[in-house]
Amino acid sequence: MPKQHFSHVTGWVFDLDNTLYPPQARLFDQIEVRMTQFVMDSLGVDHARANHLRHHYWRTYGTTLAGLMREHDVDPAPYLTHVHDISLDHLEVDQALADHIRALPGRKIVYTNGCAPYAERVIAARGLSGLFDAIYGVEDAGFLPKPEAQAFETIFARDGLDTQSAAMFEDDARNLAAPHAMGMQTVHVAPKPMKADHIHHHTDDLTGFLARLV
Repeated sequence: MPKQHFSHVTGWVFDLDNTLYPPQARLFDQIEVRMTQFVMDSLGVDHARANHLRHHYWRTYGTTLAGLMREHDVDPAPYLTHVHDISLDHLEVDQALADHIRALPGRKIVYTNGCAPYAERVIAARGLSGLFDAIYGVEDAGFLPKPEAQAFETIFARDGLDTQSAAMFEDDARNLAAPHAMGMQTVHVAPKPMKADHIHHHTDDLTGFLARLV
């Protein structure tokens, strides 16, 4: 991973779930249970149908919420409150990660398809509070989710981010296509690499990857 690929970077964008904490924490196991329950309660369907819709909407629209909003006119606020009301007991403080993020030159932001209050809770549990210049949730993009290019454009315009001198760290490979098209360095943070033109780098260890940059 040549360090020189990031020598021009002064803007650092981090996804939240399974990026700023390892997937072994399995927070999404809790979130998915609550998503399915919300779909059951909102649409009056059984567990199997709700689970199918949850995955179908995620695959089709980028998030389950986006599908519920487009196809059923669901109010996003109660959904976001419900699905993110989870235990963070499995998260551990990562002092090394905090040190490496702190050492990155320039502006650092978090951009998640979750909501900003949930992101703040996760960031605090990881010992990363105070390291980011801004935290953006799906609500800040008008509930339009990644991987929609317009969602990225909305967030980055709001932040004043120069994408030509920025990098994006993300666990969902499809969410790196738009940043790549905008000229950003893209880093896929996941257990297994995926070959794609819009992925510049892969790591299964964000802390170790950042250590090689700073």
